Amino acid sequence: MAATPEISGFTFARDAVRLDYPLGEAIRSTLPLVSEFIVNLGDCSDETEALVEGIGDPRIRIVRSVWDPSRYVHGATNADQTNIALDECRSPWCLYLQADEVLHERDYPRILDTLARYDGRSDVDGLLFHYNHFWGDYARVQRAHNWYSREIRMIRNLPSIRSWKSAQSFRRDGLKMRVADTGAFVYHYGWVRHPDVMRRKTIALDSLHHGSDWVDRRHPEPSRPWDYGPLDKVAVFEGTHPSVMADRIASKNWRAEDFRDPSSPPGHRHLR
Repeated sequence: MAATPEISGFTFARDAVRLDYPLGEAIRSTLPLVSEFIVNLGDCSDETEALVEGIGDPRIRIVRSVWDPSRYVHGATNADQTNIALDECRSPWCLYLQADEVLHERDYPRILDTLARYDGRSDVDGLLFHYNHFWGDYARVQRAHNWYSREIRMIRNLPSIRSWKSAQSFRRDGLKMRVADTGAFVYHYGWVRHPDVMRRKTIALDSLHHGSDWVDRRHPEPSRPWDYGPLDKVAVFEGTHPSVMADRIASKNWRAEDFRDPSSPPGHRHLR
């Protein structure tokens, strides 16, 4: 099999500490695979930059940007910020993780083998990864059909490939890309936080996709803890977590069940 080409890792973040994103774990989970890692940091109001610098790896390169509020609607700024980081990548392949996505070390050989297999194939522009979407805590995972099960997270470093819409995926010249499946998983922790922080994070995320009136209607009580709904209806996760998550998981000192709103109906809207 041909040698595996070099890979650039890249991501973007703003206020990852305040909103409790596992940004450090996301970055560290990619370092065994990449020759460089680009972190595009927005105009943070917390210690996010110190967190990234504290990883202490010379392959990490920070670029800085200021987010444009006019691009918040429909999440367009997420794609903007992703593309800023992508444009700094120098390797022929680029591995993208959002600030709440982590790779499992068990999948490293699978990722590298797939990349080596398809590097010489001009009919493959990117690689697909499967998803574990954790919900409420680290022991429950969403398996419903309306949660995306696969997404593109490795792409060729071509000017025609850009982040798409709210940065969930990528397109080449605005068209769907030709991809191969790695069989590897992304561990998505975007919905695992203390309910107080989860509310804060959700308001920040909603503000990037909707106008202020919509956000105010969605969150009429912004200081109220997030209600994860009836967790007994969410699938139990029976696998292992990435090793970089061990300290974060061990430090968890809250139970989502303790913040359940007794007035919420059994068919909680967040499960739909």
